[in-house]
Amino acid sequence: MRYAEYLQRTWFDLGELLALAHGNLVTDAPGEMGRLPAPPLLMFDRVVEITRAGNRGRIVAEQDLQLDAWYFQAHFRDDPVQPGCLGVDAVWQLLGLFMSACDCLGAARALGVNEVEFFGQIRPYDRLVRYEVDVRRLTRFTERGVALVLADATVAVDGQVVYTIAGARCGAFPDIRYADYPFPSRNSRGGPMRPREGVSE
Repeated sequence: MRYAEYLQRTWFDLGELLALAHGNLVTDAPGEMGRLPAPPLLMFDRVVEITRAGNRGRIVAEQDLQLDAWYFQAHFRDDPVQPGCLGVDAVWQLLGLFMSACDCLGAARALGVNEVEFFGQIRPYDRLVRYEVDVRRLTRFTERGVALVLADATVAVDGQVVYTIAGARCGAFPDIRYADYPFPSRNSRGGPMRPREGVSE
């Protein structure tokens, strides 16, 4: 699809999410578009709603649970449950997608959450996980090319809310992608995310 269409889309199917993860969904991508993680870390199968309203908005996604999902095989033996941290990661993934779909360029990075509450669990014979993310504020720092987003979210399984997340934060940063992995290069080491050479403070 063309970038102009991408910025207007209000939903994405699994094929489109996979194409976005691999960097070939948009044929005329402007520079460094954000990407989703590829499977098995991609935590949803479709995005069913994207609402953009100034510096606020909403993004909703669904995940079809699989009996043989990799995390049920490992977490835990004789007690399979989807790790709660993966539900939090799904929210960060969706915030990265929301920023990208709002024309914020750069690689997405999770920046934290204020509060997470777990009061339920996701098991192998459950059917559907729904992630509802309400974006409270999207801020663009145009002089640095950075964007930050703040949101609250719920995670529900088969219609029952099992996690709540308050103050989830994510950023989009230019010039931090490490595309030449596994070879050493200027972005092959981590540490604090600062603008690199050629990106003003």
